[in-house]
Amino acid sequence: MNNELLSCAIRAALLAGKDILEVYNDPKSDFGIERKADNSPLTIADKRAHVRIVKLLEETSIPILSEEGAHTSYEERKEWKTLWIVDPLDGTKEFIKKNGEFTVNIALVENESPVLGVVYIPVTRTLYFGEYSMGAYKIEDIDYRSAGLSVDDLTERADELPLEQSDNKGFVVVASRSHLSPETENYIQKLESEFGHINLISCGSSIKICKVAEGAADVYPRFAPTMEWDTAAGHAIVRAAGKNIFKTDEKTHLHYNKEDLLNPWFIVK
Repeated sequence: MNNELLSCAIRAALLAGKDILEVYNDPKSDFGIERKADNSPLTIADKRAHVRIVKLLEETSIPILSEEGAHTSYEERKEWKTLWIVDPLDGTKEFIKKNGEFTVNIALVENESPVLGVVYIPVTRTLYFGEYSMGAYKIEDIDYRSAGLSVDDLTERADELPLEQSDNKGFVVVASRSHLSPETENYIQKLESEFGHINLISCGSSIKICKVAEGAADVYPRFAPTMEWDTAAGHAIVRAAGKNIFKTDEKTHLHYNKEDLLNPWFIVK
C-alpha cells in the first residue's frame, strides 16, 4: 500500500514542480505576491502547487493538511490516525529572491510519526524520497516527465541515502540562510569546542534536512520557529536514512498533527 502512496506523492511533487517553474521562469510574472496573516509571503506558485497536489492526493481518500489549505479544527484532526502533511512551496522567500532554494514537501504521517516523505527541488531537478521500511533515496535530473514511473523504476535510478562521503569534509553543520538565531550560534560554538573546526554550510527550505539525510551535513540545529509542514517530509526521509529529528533534549523526536502546528526547536542528526 505504501508503494502506491509513495508513487502518488512523487507524482504530485514532480507535477507541482512543473507548475512552480512555469511561474518562476516567466519573465512577465510578478509572482502575484500577497501577505498572509503572519506577514509571510504567498505567491501564485504556492497556490497552483497546492491545487495540483491536493487534486492528486485526494485520490487516496486520506485527509490532507496543507499550509495553503483551510486548516481543519483540531477536534476533527485529532481523529485522523493517518494524514498527508503538505507544504506546496517551502521557501517562498527563497523563491521570491530567485536563488532556487525552495522545495515541494509531501509527507504521510501515521500515529503522529512521518512514515513516508517526498522533497523535490524544482530548479535543480533533485528528488529525495523515503519510506520507513524501504529506505531513503535521491535522484538527480528528474522532472514531471518521469511522473508516471513506478517506485521500483525510480529506486533503480536513485542513489540510496546516506551517500558515501569523502573523509576530509570535517564536521559539517547546516544552517538556515535566512534565520541564524543567537541560540543556533551558541549551539555551533558548543560543537566547535567538541569537534574543533566546524564547516558551516547554508541553504534554504527543507534542503537542510535532506543534507543531513544524505550525509553531506552531520547536524542541522534549528532554534527558530517552523511549522509541521516545513519538516514532516524531510523528517520521513531522514528517518528512512537511519537518522532523526529530535527536540533539543536530543532524545525525543518531533510529533505531528498536534493541536498547535508550531514545531518546538529541534536538532536533525
